[in-house]
Amino acid sequence: MSIQNLNKPADAFAQLQEEEGGNQTLCHIRIQQRNGRKTITTVAGIPEEYDLNKILRYLKKKYNCNGTVVEDKEHGNVIQLSGDQRQNAKELLTKVGIVKEDLVKIHGF
Repeated sequence: MSIQNLNKPADAFAQLQEEEGGNQTLCHIRIQQRNGRKTITTVAGIPEEYDLNKILRYLKKKYNCNGTVVEDKEHGNVIQLSGDQRQNAKELLTKVGIVKEDLVKIHGF
């Protein structure tokens, strides 16, 4: 009887990094339920070389929503948009080439 688990790498997060594309990180687009019907969409994981304020300005103008850039302890700078803007944010990020489509992860109901 042999134990196959001993041949695995010692780093528990190595497999997760391989799935994320090596040193590239995932862009997470989440929706949060607020009071009643109100929701907030958050976009985290945009590479630091891009200006989040310019991306936010374009999203606000194109999709007629309100938003802001907030600093989060865990995720760094995050874009917050009012309403359910998950597909709109994904479309913009992939169309312009800021994030590859396979590196965008959409969370929510």
